[in-house]
Amino acid sequence: MLRRKRPFHPSIQVLAPSQFLITVPLRGLTGYRESQVRHWRYYTVNGAKLLSSVRDPEELHQWLEVEQFSKSLQQWHEEDVNIEGDLVPAKVLIVFRELVEKSIVSCNLSSKVTVLESFSSVVRVAVETSESQVEVELVPAVEIPTCWPEKARWPRCLKRWPSQEKVQCIKSLGFDLLARSNYHWQLCFSRAEHILMEGLDEDGGCRLKCFRVMRQMKEDVWCAGNKPVITVYHLQTVLFWTCEKYPRTKDWRCFPEAFLRLVQKLHKCVSQHFLKHYFLKNTNLLKYANTSDLDLVASKLAVFLEKPVFCLD
Repeated sequence: MLRRKRPFHPSIQVLAPSQFLITVPLRGLTGYRESQVRHWRYYTVNGAKLLSSVRDPEELHQWLEVEQFSKSLQQWHEEDVNIEGDLVPAKVLIVFRELVEKSIVSCNLSSKVTVLESFSSVVRVAVETSESQVEVELVPAVEIPTCWPEKARWPRCLKRWPSQEKVQCIKSLGFDLLARSNYHWQLCFSRAEHILMEGLDEDGGCRLKCFRVMRQMKEDVWCAGNKPVITVYHLQTVLFWTCEKYPRTKDWRCFPEAFLRLVQKLHKCVSQHFLKHYFLKNTNLLKYANTSDLDLVASKLAVFLEKPVFCLD
């Protein structure tokens, strides 16, 4: 699953040593286009009528209508996933969960894979490996490989990192929409992030080394545990922002200096409970994080910065 301690496939996110997120592509929807008309929704996820409209999605989320696709299989028009023309994540997750449960039985995996109980529709499974048990969140994903979302106004003006060639490559790969909530689909840029990580040190820098050591320090010292408040995804986002701020090769030649810059950036974000999404700058990735847990991590980072001791195993 891992190569050089990083996921080799953009569908796999390592959130913690025993916690993974894997996106599962959904088929039968092609020819996506952005919706230009704003609609009010007056229904529950069960299809009942509401007197007041459902709240609008936050920047990292959006509605998804079947008419936004030029081609769609009939199953996407059925009421088990569709309400008034909207593809509803909560209903998609119910169908998906049933399919996962059936697959576990039909593939004779009941002794190794267990679907975990959840207060929401999110599908999590516990998987027994040869070394330990890991928890995996399986997320249905609608892949949009044909366009870049209008709300992702990236890259920002006058930025030297990444190169224009890499920017064009990244934007040509599009994005995904994940079913992780009741009404709204979450924008995901895993392919773009994967390309940013690939070839990160072609100039001979130490960016990836800094990232690996920061991840090890997080897991061993700053934020251990199976459900950490700071995940590898947060660290990756800190790395991207720091690469953008320090685009020159010479900024990444000295490991101790470069590493401390990363940790200082992480400490600032955790202390302020604010980390901007790399592609959607108005989205705070720490908005719903436990503030007490964040403060504890911030205090550990502060101790480290007072007297840095590097973990290079």
